[in-house]
Amino acid sequence: MSEKKMTSSRRHHLKSLMLQIAANWIEKEKQEIAVSKQNYVAEKCPPPALSGDQATLMETCKKLHALIDKIDEERYDLEIKVGKTDKEIDDLKIKVVDLAGVKKPALKKVRMSADAMLKALLGSKHTVNLDLRANLKQVKKEVKEEPAEAVGDWRKNIEDKADRKKMFEAS
Repeated sequence: MSEKKMTSSRRHHLKSLMLQIAANWIEKEKQEIAVSKQNYVAEKCPPPALSGDQATLMETCKKLHALIDKIDEERYDLEIKVGKTDKEIDDLKIKVVDLAGVKKPALKKVRMSADAMLKALLGSKHTVNLDLRANLKQVKKEVKEEPAEAVGDWRKNIEDKADRKKMFEAS
């Protein structure tokens, strides 16, 4: 812990110095941009020669208007092309989503009673109380006590199973 904490006045002073330096840099950068713009315009657009008479000035104006019209037509054509390609890109994105399919999240197993399911489907206004277990057929299991000798007889076991099967089919 040999480092000493900086006082708030020192910290404030350093912040203000940093802000002044940054402001100077921004000002220099703006001046450089302005100079570069002037150089670019001087290079690309030389000043017009206006030393001629009115007829030559009219001729240069007509040439400029023709160039402007040509550039406007090209701009319009390019805007239409861009619009078409944007639409095509959107259609292709939709196709990609359709082909890839939407990933469905894994469903969680929820234990819910039949009444709760019906309430969820029909809404809370409709209350349906069904006892679905009452509609199930109840099969009474017959308990047969067999002597110990008959347990080993496999033919009798098969006949008992056949009787049970008939009982289920009949009901």
